Amino acid sequence: MTSAAPFPSPETSPSPGTSPSAPTFPPTGRRVLVSGASRGLGRALAQAFAANGDRVAVHFGSRREEAETTLASLVGTGHVLAGGDLSAPDGAYAVAETAAAGLGGLDVLVNNAAVNLPHPLATTAYEDWAAAWQSHVSVNLLATANLSHLAARRMIEQGGGGRIVNVGSRGAFRGEPDHPAYGATKAAVHALGQSLAVHLATYGIGVASVAPGFFETERVAHRLSGAEGEAIRAQSPFGRVASADEIAAAVLWLASPAAEWASGTVLDLNGASYLRT
Repeated sequence: MTSAAPFPSPETSPSPGTSPSAPTFPPTGRRVLVSGASRGLGRALAQAFAANGDRVAVHFGSRREEAETTLASLVGTGHVLAGGDLSAPDGAYAVAETAAAGLGGLDVLVNNAAVNLPHPLATTAYEDWAAAWQSHVSVNLLATANLSHLAARRMIEQGGGGRIVNVGSRGAFRGEPDHPAYGATKAAVHALGQSLAVHLATYGIGVASVAPGFFETERVAHRLSGAEGEAIRAQSPFGRVASADEIAAAVLWLASPAAEWASGTVLDLNGASYLRT
């Protein structure tokens, strides 16, 4: 991780309750940053917001060509690319600045970027184990925290109102034996979202998370064939996995004005494959 540069900040820190007449949060025409939007769920999220009439900043880390494909697929105009390495604080800062400059502000942040690499303890060397934890924490948790700070402060400075939606995971609750850092960091993302939901409500900013089970993207398509695929589909009584569009539809609702009272929610999206009480 690179060291963070000294970031500029407002001359005075914002205080709760200073914007009691903040503008009503709009249902469309918003300025939306989606992290990890070059393919898969991120692409589906960007497409859902664009179809809603919003303008989208498509973040990518290293997959610029795929991000450009996402950008070209979006209906409407005014969408932008925002490339950068979220594993470093200054990289997250640059992404947020690029997105806000390109869109003219930020109204919605969707924290979707994530690392998910196998590292089962019994067969993973210690140096590889430590590296896996570092990369998962840097992207899944710290980048989510950093982008949330940057976006929320901008929302506050704009007069209040906004939404942050985090993409968590079912694995935060049921465990991830071969991907323990993924499960742990996603549990932390859920907790972070709930803390921010309480803190940011006074500014009219809602914060929620989704906890998807298995859903189909090109990255995991190979796992859905043969016996492994049948076993994965059998986890749900519906006998299938979700589509990325189904997850995106839930995120779009949580980012809407109608979902203000869902702030603090961790919404299970797993087809009854794992039931929490």
